[in-house]
Amino acid sequence: MPYVKEEPVVKGNASSSEPPPFVLVHGGRHGGWCWRPVAARLRAAGHDVYTPTLTGLGERSHLLSRQIGLDTHIQDLVGTFQFEDIQDAMLVAHSYGGTVVCGAMESIAERVRSLVLLDAHMPRAGESVFDLIGPVRAAQMVALSDAAGEGWYIPPADAARYGVTDPADVAWVNSRMTAQPLKTYQDRVGATDRAWNHPGLFVECVPSSQEPHLLERARERSATDPRFRYRILHAPHDAMVIAPDAVTELLLDEAAIT
Repeated sequence: MPYVKEEPVVKGNASSSEPPPFVLVHGGRHGGWCWRPVAARLRAAGHDVYTPTLTGLGERSHLLSRQIGLDTHIQDLVGTFQFEDIQDAMLVAHSYGGTVVCGAMESIAERVRSLVLLDAHMPRAGESVFDLIGPVRAAQMVALSDAAGEGWYIPPADAARYGVTDPADVAWVNSRMTAQPLKTYQDRVGATDRAWNHPGLFVECVPSSQEPHLLERARERSATDPRFRYRILHAPHDAMVIAPDAVTELLLDEAAIT
């Protein structure tokens, strides 16, 4: 088994007998494209799947501008739920996408069955991505932006940074990575109470790219809140690319028990 399950798991009361839709939110410098292998598997299992791309990234990279901030991306996700009329969703966030999702939950929580954080940021109100990753890494990213991003964007990273090693996967990821507006990492998220109070699951990729204190937050919550679980996935950070079968199995498990 590629991931570790906590036992026992108590089955909840699903709000619908229909297979819940999945909304898969990508991380920084990625796009909806990174979920393609997992989305295909979830659709084959009978689920509707949405993979929105945040403004300025992926196929929307032509919209990249210094004005794009965290709230832009939060509104992207809220708009997806509203215009697609998504209800009873399994909302899945990867990496930076966790900050977007935690902010968006203030507007869409009633439409979400379960929140899944795949090696994702889990901010409290008033925290930025730079707060979460710490001053050393934040300073490195600012320096990278100054050197190669005109002082307002972070250039694309190599796939190896995310644990991708297969040559075909590396080529696929590197051909699609795009720049990230620096402002999205600097902006502080608003209220996140509805995300922190919602039923959900945190998945730690091993090795994780998350800061240890962020993993401790999730572990501590899972130890005290029966609505929130913690799993280990033995795959590098870009697990949806590297281990789509394992990620799909985990997500289908979560949909079945919530």
